[in-house]
Amino acid sequence: MNIGLDLYLALSAAMFLEYAIWGAWAPVLAARLLGPLQMSGRQTGWIYATLPLACIYAPLISGFLADAYFPIKWLLAVCQLLTGIFLLLAANIRTFWPLLAVMLLHSTFYAATLPLVNAILFVNVKDSVTQSLVFLWAPVAWALVGYALTGWRWVFKTEKEGRDCLIFGGVLALVMAAVCAIFLPTNQPEATGKIPVVEALAKLQDLDFLLFFVVSLVAAGMMQFYFLGSARFMQEIGIAAQNVPGIMAIAQAVQALATWFLLGVVVRPESLGYKWTLVVGLLCWGVLYLVYLLGRPRVLIAVIQAFHGLAYVFFMIAGQMYANAVAEEAIRSSMQALIFMATTGVGLFLGTQLAGAVMDWARTGERFEWRRVWMVPAVILAICFLAMAIIFQGKAAG
Repeated sequence: MNIGLDLYLALSAAMFLEYAIWGAWAPVLAARLLGPLQMSGRQTGWIYATLPLACIYAPLISGFLADAYFPIKWLLAVCQLLTGIFLLLAANIRTFWPLLAVMLLHSTFYAATLPLVNAILFVNVKDSVTQSLVFLWAPVAWALVGYALTGWRWVFKTEKEGRDCLIFGGVLALVMAAVCAIFLPTNQPEATGKIPVVEALAKLQDLDFLLFFVVSLVAAGMMQFYFLGSARFMQEIGIAAQNVPGIMAIAQAVQALATWFLLGVVVRPESLGYKWTLVVGLLCWGVLYLVYLLGRPRVLIAVIQAFHGLAYVFFMIAGQMYANAVAEEAIRSSMQALIFMATTGVGLFLGTQLAGAVMDWARTGERFEWRRVWMVPAVILAICFLAMAIIFQGKAAG
């Protein structure tokens, strides 16, 4: 590890808390919306759509401010303070329109922090192995906060109302605001006289980066088929419902291990480099959907969850590292913002809409024709795989 322990702990705490906040409410808020609050499926969908919608605009604004005007740590601290306040307000709202408005405000400030937590890592850490040792805390956070909330509910019996997930997230955001303000290093933006967001967008003139950008957007969208369909698919092929969360958690465990042991090594030019790391990531998702198309045996469906974890590490996280590698120092926050806008914003939103439409098309009564569902992402990812393998060069000269 090529940085001091204090800096490593501060960056790791920021990465951990960033994803713990999201992981506190995202997996379980729907149960509160559909249950005690009696909201419709469409209303629930719009509440969940606030984050991808916010990711279309908020990261570009925060990236611009970080590159041109303000130290990253203070933007993180202020945005997380507001993130926490709005989540705590949301915990006390029971009607759709006010909740939608407050969750959109929460999502706006939270989405603004997503590229910044990466940017402050890349500003202070240049070694890919050390970067991966910070990134590994994202999947660990998502898993641990789920276990913590489960333990809380076992002890205090708060699951009936379900507002505890929003309170958990809100408190974690306030803690992160304090951590950022007190422990993170202060960087000074470079005054280049240029507009960083425009400079980042100008990278799209390069065919190599444009291809990476488009494939990243599409791959993020195809990931939504996995999240929307996997649990129901497993139950329909005979996997007990109580076993599904544990089986899907295999992906998170593998994601953490691959981030720790593999990511920092494979992206180096003397290993796979960015080109083949990204290609392998796409291949892992393709293999997962091909196994889903087979639908049997159940043990293979369980084991193949590991490939989602590998795909996320080798494509999504490696893609963020590649975007940093091709960016000049003065636009690195804006470059991370551009990638989050494409993946967590446009890709996630459009992917959710497409996956929902395909599942409606493949539904017969109470069951789904799963081969029709999984064929769509399998074919699209195959095209992305071929394009990246044949055309993409992956050169990381900034």
